[in-house]
Amino acid sequence: MKKIDFKDLILFENEDYLVINKLPYLSTLDDRHEAQNILDLAKGYTPDAQVCHRLDKETSGCLAIAKHPEAYRNIAIQFEDRKVDKIYHAVVEGIHEYKDLLVDRNLLANNKGIAKVSKDGKPAQTIFNTVRTYFKHSLIECKPITGRLHQIRVHLAYLKSPICGDETYGGKPLFLSALKRRFNLKQGTEELPIMQRVSLHAFALKFTGIQGEEIYVEAPYPKDMQVLIKQLEKTA
Repeated sequence: MKKIDFKDLILFENEDYLVINKLPYLSTLDDRHEAQNILDLAKGYTPDAQVCHRLDKETSGCLAIAKHPEAYRNIAIQFEDRKVDKIYHAVVEGIHEYKDLLVDRNLLANNKGIAKVSKDGKPAQTIFNTVRTYFKHSLIECKPITGRLHQIRVHLAYLKSPICGDETYGGKPLFLSALKRRFNLKQGTEELPIMQRVSLHAFALKFTGIQGEEIYVEAPYPKDMQVLIKQLEKTA
């Protein structure tokens, strides 16, 4: 990955917080396999930076960063009290009409970082709403109430609407040849998926600032998801 200018990621900034649009394939915290991560980049911009929550390495979108300890404490309490609103967008397989659908299923994670629905797991709740349907796919808004490992991914798989590209939980890669009738691949080349990762984006984040002000930020889709949505729109 080329060197990232942290300023280019900033969506919102005040004296206390930054909200950035995290790039896909960029780790939130230190990753010994990668030269760059969000925490190091943030500390280079503001020395006392603390990441307030995590996004999976593949997931893009809104990520809050506190600029000083008081700001971190303020938002940490809100996360603990489930007062931070996180909204994700996912492209899933199949046509689904969800309206304020609550999935309340406990999740259990194994030591390999794979989660599953299990009555022995920890409580997990997610609310789903359909944003748009296409020919064979849907764009789903996901609002996690709790913050368990891979919660959205597992709950969508439980609903039999796995996220495109999420092979861990039953989602298949989505190829242009599946959407385009007259698709011709150059001889001797292998077709790659439109999105070469899990089709999940942290679209919006809402929390309360230190002065009691509401902070609401939306993150534009990254290029790969823009391309995917554009192709799906042609099938709508």
